[in-house]
Amino acid sequence: MSSETLWEIAKAEVEKRGTNGSEGDGAEIGEKSVFFIGSKNGGKTTIILRCLDRDEPPKPTLALDYTYGRRAKGYNTPKDIAHFWELGGGTSLLDLISVPITSDTLRTFSLVLILDLSKPNDLWPTMENLLQATKSHVDKVITKLGKTNPKAVSEMRQKIWNNMQKDHPDRELIDPFPVPLVIIGSKYDIFQDFESEKRKVICKTLRFVAHYYGASLMFTSKSEALLLKIRGVINQLAFGIDKSKSICVDQNKPLFITAGLDSFSQIGSPPIPENDIGKLHAHSPMELWKKVYEKLFPPKSINTLKNIKDPARDPQYTESEVDEMRIQKDQELERYKRSSSKSWKQIELDS
Repeated sequence: MSSETLWEIAKAEVEKRGTNGSEGDGAEIGEKSVFFIGSKNGGKTTIILRCLDRDEPPKPTLALDYTYGRRAKGYNTPKDIAHFWELGGGTSLLDLISVPITSDTLRTFSLVLILDLSKPNDLWPTMENLLQATKSHVDKVITKLGKTNPKAVSEMRQKIWNNMQKDHPDRELIDPFPVPLVIIGSKYDIFQDFESEKRKVICKTLRFVAHYYGASLMFTSKSEALLLKIRGVINQLAFGIDKSKSICVDQNKPLFITAGLDSFSQIGSPPIPENDIGKLHAHSPMELWKKVYEKLFPPKSINTLKNIKDPARDPQYTESEVDEMRIQKDQELERYKRSSSKSWKQIELDS
């Protein structure tokens, strides 16, 4: 019969879980962060709610939303926690990217970029601006973390390269994103009715970008079957569920390509006549693909800031007492403006 007390047994169990639940230099495996960015009204909230099994209508994300999910690994074990962050406003609120990405969260951080396939002219600028802004901030955090914990940074970089087989022919040609990245093309139900040539250009371009950054790529819509596949991918990021090895590169079907399973040879060259490629002055393969893409889908010149609604007037945040006080203050401000204007006019007349 064991002489251990109940307290000693419990203490040993907690210490055992603490040992099994660590990664690298003390980062907990059981707590991860997933950051959703992408096209405005592209379906980010819908995907998050579906992943969390929440049956509720999605509300517009005005700035930066946070929620979380929990999942038990097994019976009578602590539940893993996943922090879900969502950036609203498309590309208009890039400054908020720094909020969820910190030295404390970076080692267990993943990025999900959702692009609206039904708006191909907005697709490249949205993708480019969001990825550049996120990468710039991540690089700064990595530099800061490397000064205090170089081992953690080394483990992060090694983990990113694990998606690419050591004998992969493109290993020397890609530049993996500094954190795990998944690119999701939404509204496939609209996209599938596009002309064949347009679908080809969009599919090949997104495959190139995803492969270059060592990212996974998949298309989705309101279809339950496609949403279930997306849910599986998000669960892998959030809770470490086994990664899918399936692949679909047929442009006539929803793409589904896990990171590391594509190749530049399979993607092929940019879809443009060879005689025209020489006319496009590009300094890198990424710039070449951008020029080819924008030749068919020129970006619209829009001031995205104009599309942001005033949160104070959004009906989903109504508070009767606060709103009444706001109206009163607005009226007082207008009276003050009119009064000030009359005073200045009187001064001008007197002078």
